[in-house]
Amino acid sequence: MTSAAHPPPTPPASDRTPGGSGGSGDSWAAGGLTLGGTLMVVYGLFAVLQGIAAIANDEVYTSFGEYVFAFDLTAWGWIHLVVGVLVVLAGLGLFTGATWARVAGACVVGLALIANFIWLPYQPFWSIIMIVTGLFVLWSVFNYRASSTA
Repeated sequence: MTSAAHPPPTPPASDRTPGGSGGSGDSWAAGGLTLGGTLMVVYGLFAVLQGIAAIANDEVYTSFGEYVFAFDLTAWGWIHLVVGVLVVLAGLGLFTGATWARVAGACVVGLALIANFIWLPYQPFWSIIMIVTGLFVLWSVFNYRASSTA
């Protein structure tokens, strides 16, 4: 009596769309991409408000003496304003799932991370929160894989 061995069943193709039912890492990344886009929009709006406050009145933030990055607060205000607008635009683009939005999002979040690291002496608690949030956004952008129809 001979019996042919049946091949093991193949696992179903992983659905890697946002909100899809793929593996746990994929669903975390897809949900993270949506959350990352939302966080980018909120962060960008806060950065715009932070920039406006620094531009409008230099006494909003305290000066603590000599610092290696010798920008006045008005310059920092413009930096946060411009980076904030770019982060909002890239965050809105993430909701489309477009590749350009993920690339642009990674770039502007990288700039925001650098700006917040340099901004640490002015607002340490807020900067640390934004650095951690930016790292999560970068993780979600880099771990998201679009579904392939092959």
